Amino acid sequence: MDRVRQGRPGVRRRSGAALAVGAAAVLAVTALAAPAQSADAQGAGAQAAAVQAASPRAGNAGAADAGAAADVNVAKNAGFESDLSNWTCTANSGTAVTSPVHGGAKALKATPSGQDTAECAQTVAVKPNATYKLSSWVQGSYAYLGVRGTGTTDVSTWTPGTAAWQQLSTSFTTGANTTSVTVYTHGWYGQSAYFVDDVSVFGPDGGGGTDPVEIPAVPAGLAAGAVTSTSVDLSWTPVSTATGYTVYRDGIKVASVAGASATVTGLTPETTYSFQVSAVNAAGESAKSAAVSARTTKGGGGDGGTVPRHALTGYWQNFNNGATVQKLRDVSAQYDIIAVSFADATSTPGQITFNLDPAVGYASTADFKADIAAKHAAGKSVILSVGGEKGTISVNSDASATAFANSAWALMQEYGFDGVDIDLENGLNATYMTKALRQLSAKAGSKLVLTMAPQTIDMQSTSGGYFQTALNVKDILTVVNMQYYNSGSMLGCDGKVYSQGSVDFLTALACIQLEGGLDPSQVGIGVPASTRGAGSGYVAPSVVNNALDCLTRGTGCGSFKPSKTYPALRGAMTWSTNWDATAGNAWSNAVGPKVHGLP
Repeated sequence: MDRVRQGRPGVRRRSGAALAVGAAAVLAVTALAAPAQSADAQGAGAQAAAVQAASPRAGNAGAADAGAAADVNVAKNAGFESDLSNWTCTANSGTAVTSPVHGGAKALKATPSGQDTAECAQTVAVKPNATYKLSSWVQGSYAYLGVRGTGTTDVSTWTPGTAAWQQLSTSFTTGANTTSVTVYTHGWYGQSAYFVDDVSVFGPDGGGGTDPVEIPAVPAGLAAGAVTSTSVDLSWTPVSTATGYTVYRDGIKVASVAGASATVTGLTPETTYSFQVSAVNAAGESAKSAAVSARTTKGGGGDGGTVPRHALTGYWQNFNNGATVQKLRDVSAQYDIIAVSFADATSTPGQITFNLDPAVGYASTADFKADIAAKHAAGKSVILSVGGEKGTISVNSDASATAFANSAWALMQEYGFDGVDIDLENGLNATYMTKALRQLSAKAGSKLVLTMAPQTIDMQSTSGGYFQTALNVKDILTVVNMQYYNSGSMLGCDGKVYSQGSVDFLTALACIQLEGGLDPSQVGIGVPASTRGAGSGYVAPSVVNNALDCLTRGTGCGSFKPSKTYPALRGAMTWSTNWDATAGNAWSNAVGPKVHGLP
């Protein structure tokens, strides 16, 4: 916190026309005989976008002769469960990974380098004069899927990249003498890695057969069990051919598990959720089960790691910069979440540690830990903030993500921290920070307190790394307290420009997060506690309170008034408890009661 905004370089865009030129990753496919297609039908089929998901059908009732064989997925190792078996990738650009995956336990990760587009290939048999439906699920950077050598019209499709799994699909028809084709997937020059899973080449068997495993049946018997304010236990009847299951909350994938039960965490108190589950194996993923609903219980304070419905967050300074030096015991009782600032980097990428600064006056580490325990007894959460203006922690690989999660968990166990705050101001890799936080959540469980403090520029668009990360971990995220200071003018959700230091700046920018995918309970307003707490952007507590009223009740607004109210808005944050104490706790004494009195 207390930082100066850094300039950010623009990002060049490539034209769609240039990207439509494919460097090919090769997957050759061979097929079984099917009724011959007319020239018109072949042309239409080559461009078709409606593609059936990768699943064997029982037959083509009403559409084929009684003796015709059922269509199958003729691609082998279509879900990469056997690593790269049956696949070939240029320049050793591909590898099988366990995360992210769409179905099953593995997926393909391919990374372009130099003039190599990271193409990957497989050869399969096809049948002449037959129509095939080609599809795959992709994620990450630019990804292409296509086919050539069809003997008719070669086709392809692509996406410029997506943070979530997206299905690419097209169709092709083989020529009269075609017994094999090349189906390919690849990325693009100079771009980052892309991921592929659950490839389907669906049509007549050309003699090469198919994977012996069929997609599992849809799970039955989904039921909700124990419910808390932030979690729901689920169970269902096992599927004999499944190797794992995918859990969905309100249509969004939130967990992958091996057994027939799961606990969904990170939920909002007193909220109704809809859950579904699907079964997966090497052949792919079943359809989702029938939905079951469950409502979380009422939340409230009481022990560490439990955050009230409306919360006040304050950053505690583990250093002396001229503000009042405090021990944690001195922090105003108005604060529900206290973020200890900051963790330190080590020589191991991603790893963090904590060093208590002698300047804050603790006689021993044990004394500091005792203060954390006392705050827990008072129903408060104490978390460790990672980053700050001078923070050098970087999580940009699988190894660094694991190092972050392991070290953060170790510090939580050692000191009693309830979670972490992500305040990285010098760049954030959404892919690997998501992995790190997922790993930490798996260790800490449902009481993990996870907060973020991005700068205003980081939350202008859902395509930004910070916003992507927040959405990626939405099911375990406590609150995003954006810093509405040291900013300058920014766009509001209505497309208008607003200057910092006004109620409109607070409400119109908060609206971007509220309408961009975050739950209102995950949005807070972050401001300086005094004019000395930041270089610019200070607003009086009365302005903060007006913004809170505007967003939750529709009153106290400026020229911008949101189209609806958000009564579940989490609350407010300040930098810092020390600067607040320097001003006689004027900020927390004014904003705290307002936050705690929100509807």
